[in-house]
Amino acid sequence: MSADGLVLSGVDVALDRTPIVHAVSCSLAPGGWLALIGPNGAGKSTLLRAVAGLLPHRGTVHVHGTDVGRLPTRDRARLIAYVPQTPVLPPDMTVRDYVLLGRTPHLGYLATPGERDRATAARTLADLDLAHYADRRLAALSGGERQRAALARALAQEPRLLLLDEPTSALDLGHQQHVLDLVDTLRRTQPLTVVTTLHDLTTAAQYADHLLLLHQGRTEAAGPPADVITQALIARVYQARVTVTPDPDGRPVVTPLRGR
Repeated sequence: MSADGLVLSGVDVALDRTPIVHAVSCSLAPGGWLALIGPNGAGKSTLLRAVAGLLPHRGTVHVHGTDVGRLPTRDRARLIAYVPQTPVLPPDMTVRDYVLLGRTPHLGYLATPGERDRATAARTLADLDLAHYADRRLAALSGGERQRAALARALAQEPRLLLLDEPTSALDLGHQQHVLDLVDTLRRTQPLTVVTTLHDLTTAAQYADHLLLLHQGRTEAAGPPADVITQALIARVYQARVTVTPDPDGRPVVTPLRGR
């Protein structure tokens, strides 16, 4: 197990006794990027929350050889950081103090953040273009700024596994690229493995090493982007008309076609 950054084995998830995710298995090397793709209601966010330890599930989730289901909450928070699609932020807290909360799993009982914790938070704020908002209340931020603040808190945890649910949904194009490039750099330079849900198939293909296409809670296809994003699969799973062409690096680019 230790050779893999993430291993899912037969993961089933039910919500209110309704099966949502069915027997999903996959593995991802340390430092890899897995993108969960699929139409609305396919089970992407549910699977991500199960990996985060936020939903009960059957099957096992191993992160760097550790069975996440057996970990106490504090130990899990040192290992995994999760950013939901619509994070709920305390409105009267400053951005700096909110990002510092990401250091909580590393602090002793009743301890306060030290110099290293504050330096980590400051570096993360700078990386996400939020340093000039550090003293601003969270309620005063735009939707995109709040999303970046939530990601900054997660990165301040210094996790081994970063889980992002639609991390660019509230961001303009420039900040989308900035955030995804930052995550890509971090997973190549630090011991960080990444799992995201993404609706934009071209973006998923640009950044992820491995795609998992979910349909009605089951694995429809899995593998490198060029193997998963095909015109036939998209037509069948999404009921969509598209063309799929390779970019100069061979990664697929999806273009919707107008109906006649």
